[in-house]
Amino acid sequence: MTLHIGFLLFPRVQQLDLTGPHDVFASLPDVTVHLVWKDLAPLKASSGLTLTPDTTFDSCPALDVICIPGGAGVGDLMEDAETLGFIRRQAGNARFVTSVCTGALVLGAAGLLRGRRATTHWAFHELLGPLGAIPVHERVVRDGNLMTGGGITAGIDFALTLASELVGKEEAQAVQLELEYAPAPPLDAGSLDSAPKSIVELVRQRSAGSLARRAEIVARVASSL
Repeated sequence: MTLHIGFLLFPRVQQLDLTGPHDVFASLPDVTVHLVWKDLAPLKASSGLTLTPDTTFDSCPALDVICIPGGAGVGDLMEDAETLGFIRRQAGNARFVTSVCTGALVLGAAGLLRGRRATTHWAFHELLGPLGAIPVHERVVRDGNLMTGGGITAGIDFALTLASELVGKEEAQAVQLELEYAPAPPLDAGSLDSAPKSIVELVRQRSAGSLARRAEIVARVASSL
């Protein structure tokens, strides 16, 4: 039986949140991956890369896995009734409800994180609690059929973790080897624990404006949950 995995595609998505897991899932046997949005018009990722949806909300089949990536555009999605309605409908029957990075905030806005363990990008982790989640600082967090990945590159770890659930550990290992996913970064600054304090402060400063804007949105959304 073919598994249907759907990624929400939206303006200003963080493309690696999507394309990292997409490569993993598209490599699995008997899987169809859908890029889902309101229409089929090409749109721009946050980096400027052009991406094209292949499935609309109306034409999307029942998904075994729904995945919400993050990106600069998540603020708009958190108050987009049409998008939130689509996510809720699909999540109601999906085998797994998932997110990467700040896509977790969209799941929270849809009311799908209440009382459940979840993670997101470290710079926006504090926004999970107001949305009803139990924040966890881990790269991949599972709570029942909810699976959330941390920031950006954690999407690959998330996808391999879920692939083990969907098709077994051996097949997931084969995909990992095909992708030659064996991280060996030339710099040791990829986490709050390893990055120099000056770098952490620099990135916090750069994220401050986005954090403030999203906090305002979260406050509005949380008041209506």
